[in-house]
Amino acid sequence: MKNMQAARFIRAGEPLQIDTLPVPEPDTGEILVKVAACGLCGTDLHLAVDGDLQVDHTPITLGHEASGIIVELGPDVAHLNIGDRVAMFPAAFCGVCRFCTIGRESLCENSKVYGMARDGALAEYVTAPARSVIPIPDDVPFDIAAIITDGVSTPYHALSSRGNLAAEECVAVIGCGGLGTHAIMLSKLMGAGKVVAVDIQEEARSRALSHGADFAFDPTETDFVKKMRKQLGRSGVDMALEFVGRANTAELAIRLLDKTGRAVLVGVGMERPALPPLAAFVGREQSVLGSFGMDKKDIADLFELVASGHLDLSDSISARYPLAKANDALQHLARKDVGVVRVVVEP
Repeated sequence: MKNMQAARFIRAGEPLQIDTLPVPEPDTGEILVKVAACGLCGTDLHLAVDGDLQVDHTPITLGHEASGIIVELGPDVAHLNIGDRVAMFPAAFCGVCRFCTIGRESLCENSKVYGMARDGALAEYVTAPARSVIPIPDDVPFDIAAIITDGVSTPYHALSSRGNLAAEECVAVIGCGGLGTHAIMLSKLMGAGKVVAVDIQEEARSRALSHGADFAFDPTETDFVKKMRKQLGRSGVDMALEFVGRANTAELAIRLLDKTGRAVLVGVGMERPALPPLAAFVGREQSVLGSFGMDKKDIADLFELVASGHLDLSDSISARYPLAKANDALQHLARKDVGVVRVVVEP
């Protein structure tokens, strides 16, 4: 049996172990993918560095943003072929629950996230249900395809499926890291009028402006909301996207809204934000929406946008590392002073 290398998570705060393991065999309805690229994101930091999230078991191979080539088909796989270029949905969804059957795979009732509930793609090979992979157009590179599966599709889902962004609407993006930067780019592509970037880091604000934001504000600055309203020439935005996952930033998203505005909360955390007084909130007909992950269609839509030349993600990958340097890649992502959008490991 062939062996492979994999980056294994043991416990939070300790380096990942680069172990030699047998190449996994695809089960019924599964495929074996030779990994070409695997993106890292904040979830990996919460698991491996901070310990804020839990895994089902250890050791486990991390990595949920992946692309590669099919090298083996398991039993009962008829619609795919060896040699196909595919990207993996970040979780193995069941395909039969009430949410999967209507195309809402993000809400699958039996979902198993790679790197949390089953072995992920920080490895040379990974198995995946055939139903949960998406064909990659020839014009889309593997590394771009990998980051699209989460880092780009998550803000796209928030803007389109949850926020229903309409042309010429004003958008605020709170938290301008990888997800927020892509939210700014996508907002402009989808026809937003003005886009406001909100971040405490000067580097993030500068990057936001270079990627299409019309204004950028430091939320700790005195009277910044008043200044934002003056710049916009109106009392708020139509949609505020929150990518931080803290109570104060969720409350800020609501505070930035105009009448009929929607606060779309994407950041995940355990804090409890407060609603404004009901008289103000109800009287202004505002909405607060959760947005979790993405659906399979979101990823396919983005592949087409990249393949057609409408979406350029060539600047989104800040660094690339080999699998043996997976820990260096995590530390690079964890740094707040180097302007990281996305980091990719290429086994």
